[in-house]
Amino acid sequence: MTASKQFSDEYLQYLTALIAQLDRASIARFADLLLESRENETTTFFLGNGGSASTATHFVNDVSLGSRQFEKPFRAISLCDNQAVITAIANDDGYENIFLQQLQILAKPGDTIVCISASGNSKNLIKAIEYAKQHGIYIVGLTAFDGGYLKEHCNLNIHVPTKVGEYGPAEDLHMVVCGLVGSYFRAKFLNA
Repeated sequence: MTASKQFSDEYLQYLTALIAQLDRASIARFADLLLESRENETTTFFLGNGGSASTATHFVNDVSLGSRQFEKPFRAISLCDNQAVITAIANDDGYENIFLQQLQILAKPGDTIVCISASGNSKNLIKAIEYAKQHGIYIVGLTAFDGGYLKEHCNLNIHVPTKVGEYGPAEDLHMVVCGLVGSYFRAKFLNA
């Protein structure tokens, strides 16, 4: 067996073991929360850094467009996508404020933020979480490693129990949650 084949086998076995440990009740509660947000016409903001920023964007695509709910849409926005806004805030006021300042402009009490982070300790997420707590905004965390600050301060957490530094498996399983929730909505609305 080649080294790459062995690594592939072990990696996929590890992902399978991690999937078995995901809390299905938390995932179901997250899906229900998004449905409640749709019914209440509140907005869900997705945020993350690096690979988690891509996951945030993918979530918005799958939730808002993938469900094909145009008459009563999911109001979902990724705060990772407007590079002009992000670079302006980072340049003028510091990278730690890129999510906070967008929330200050866009978010209302009753809205939700979905923070996607393996470590849960990014300064820009912490500032967004603190703002959300002070302004009646519900906080969902998708975490890994030990969950960090995010796991301790969110209202609902979906945790991937990886070792510190295992970004690949952590981000893979955050995307599994994305695919699961998006597929659930497609099945719910398109096959109804």
